[in-house]
Amino acid sequence: MVNEEMNGAGNLMDFLDEPFPDVSTYEDFHTIDWLREKSRDTDRHRKITSKSKESLWELIKSLLDAWSGWVVMLLIGLLSGTLAGVIDLAVDWMTDLKEGVCLSAFWYSHEQCCWTSNETTFDDRDKCPQWQKWAELMTGHAEGAGAYVLNYFLYILWALLFSFLAVSLVRVFAPYACGSGIPEIKTILSGFIIRGYLGKWTLLIKTVTLVLAVSSGLSLGKEGPLVHVACCCGNLFCSLFSKYSKNEGKRREVLSAAAAAGVSVAFGAPIGGVLFSLEEVSYYFPLKTLWRSFFAALVAAFTLRSINPFGNSRLVLFYVEYHTPWYMAELVPFILLGVFGGLWGTLFIRANIAWCRRRKTTQLGKYPVLEVIAVTGITALLAYPNPYTRRSTSELISELFNDCGALESSQLCDYVNNPNMSRPVDDIPDRPAGPGVYNALWQLTLALIFKIVITIFTFGMKIPSGLFIPSMAVGAIAGRIVGIAVEQMAYHHHDWIIFKNWCRPGADCVTPGLYAMVGAAACLGGVTRMTVSLVVIMFELTGGLEYIVPLMAAAVTSKWVADAFGKEGIYESHILLNGYPYLDVRDEFTHRTLATDVMRPRRNDPPLAVLTQDSTTVEDVETLIKDTDYNGFPVVVSRESERLIGFVQRRDLTLAIKNARQKQDGVVSSSVVYFTEDAPQLPASNPQPLKLRRILNLSPFTVTDHTPMETVVDIFRKLGLRQCLVTRSGRLLGIITKKDVLRHMAQMMNQDPESIMFN
Repeated sequence: MVNEEMNGAGNLMDFLDEPFPDVSTYEDFHTIDWLREKSRDTDRHRKITSKSKESLWELIKSLLDAWSGWVVMLLIGLLSGTLAGVIDLAVDWMTDLKEGVCLSAFWYSHEQCCWTSNETTFDDRDKCPQWQKWAELMTGHAEGAGAYVLNYFLYILWALLFSFLAVSLVRVFAPYACGSGIPEIKTILSGFIIRGYLGKWTLLIKTVTLVLAVSSGLSLGKEGPLVHVACCCGNLFCSLFSKYSKNEGKRREVLSAAAAAGVSVAFGAPIGGVLFSLEEVSYYFPLKTLWRSFFAALVAAFTLRSINPFGNSRLVLFYVEYHTPWYMAELVPFILLGVFGGLWGTLFIRANIAWCRRRKTTQLGKYPVLEVIAVTGITALLAYPNPYTRRSTSELISELFNDCGALESSQLCDYVNNPNMSRPVDDIPDRPAGPGVYNALWQLTLALIFKIVITIFTFGMKIPSGLFIPSMAVGAIAGRIVGIAVEQMAYHHHDWIIFKNWCRPGADCVTPGLYAMVGAAACLGGVTRMTVSLVVIMFELTGGLEYIVPLMAAAVTSKWVADAFGKEGIYESHILLNGYPYLDVRDEFTHRTLATDVMRPRRNDPPLAVLTQDSTTVEDVETLIKDTDYNGFPVVVSRESERLIGFVQRRDLTLAIKNARQKQDGVVSSSVVYFTEDAPQLPASNPQPLKLRRILNLSPFTVTDHTPMETVVDIFRKLGLRQCLVTRSGRLLGIITKKDVLRHMAQMMNQDPESIMFN
């Protein structure tokens, strides 16, 4: 009789074989279980495939499911391309607004205003009656000390207004919208959960404040934040398809592709974007994601090109046309620029991390608005007098990359012309530098020092701030100065042995713009430690395809030099600073420790919290959940034998019991919870038992207590585990979590093991 009742109860209890809502989702600041997500997706796929043979409607549904990935990529590309175009146009207009306004249409930037004017001459193409500086508009005087002071004052005022708006919006509406976003995205892609980091509010506020922050003239770029914006778009579209919204592993594949689309629109470099996602941000990058990233980057670049924000019908930010090849002897200055890039990268990372740590640990961190306003005020005050720092950083880089043609009006092209020159316009021979060039060199040297110092304090403030453009600016200034020096040496000493073979008098042999380009690549490489993606981004960015070898030489040199002082790039350093649980695939673990040294419980610790397969009551489970904060519990045959059966997640347990109490009669605190196939033999007077086999993972990952930690670290990295159980001959000894592994690695490197803040 008892048996029959029990079997009936067992069938009743099988309601859990129908999945119930919310099981297998994760809590905030927890790590996902990659293996589990992968097996869930395989099950889902198997179910859809078997159903598709039943009817036409199911077949159509299976086709729609297969196509949903490409649809998401299309939507990400369209939205991120559109947002990038809007950001570019808005930044152009608001940067010029600090200096003046267009009378014919106030929404035109300086350049657009003078395009539409009929009175613009080629020599004075920056001057046209429709565009007026603020002093001219208010007082009627365009020149003189009074006008200069008024323009200066208004420039600072606009800058302060923009940055104050940016930091206020971030503080009030979306605290996650600050910074570059790439360190957090790397952490999220490695399987960590930060709820709200890729939310709708973050997307909206980051887009608006990015325009304000870049327009304020601070030493920051929009490239890193655009990757964050694209990932927010990816997350937004994931929620439309259950295939992605219910599986955190699949969602991360989409986010990897979104990161590629972000770089694609930031630089107009679709292939560079895919490589950047692969080399720099992604943790798990299967071949399928590579094709999808390629497609998303293509759509994003195509959308941006349709908007045409630069007005030159080109996708690239700094299009260059050099008319001379490079020579072997020039590899020496290129490699020296690489060394400079590596040294600047090291200096920047160390100084910036020290400043950010100070911000975190002192009173300074309590006043983010004041800090942003102070840095903006100092930047605007020092930037206005120097024409190279007054303009936007993108314009500065563009001018430094440019080759001096016959039609250039820049100070950098003020060379002394030879009156007898009769040559084609685009092949101008090397000439002696005029007073304008020497003047420009002084201003560039001051701009270089200013940029190096101010960027250290700007990156990491509570506003959206990218690092690509400021790093490139530092390198481009240094490169242009070196380029002009080499050019003048070649002109004045063309009989020297190094110049003799390739630089005859009257020939155009040195292109200073190329040195600026190589310097930019070297400095960006020194800070981020990118190599392949960096070179591809640089030649896509400039269209300088034949200069791949100089770019490669500089990128490799800067990485070698920077790596000699420390392996972490700026993003890895910020991950360490913030204590995110990120297991870097590139780190090597060489210590000879065993699993038994790292597992918990240690000696003197209380015993491991476990559940038994058929003798724990609902009340025991609820007490265990209340008294501990572990992510899950091993299930054993009995406390005496400690033979391992499986592992159950804390969240799944909580939801299963809550659900059973709501939907089922007879489940009370004294009901027995069992994880076996058949119900245990219980007296008839006992309340109904609760079967929870459905949520039990029967194949948890286990290692023996003598497994070397080198192997354990490798398993955690390559399989993306949350935890791993330690056994000896089938008996459970302890558990190792991802946090334990990170703590142990920090300890082995003599760092503070408690700096890993999150679970």
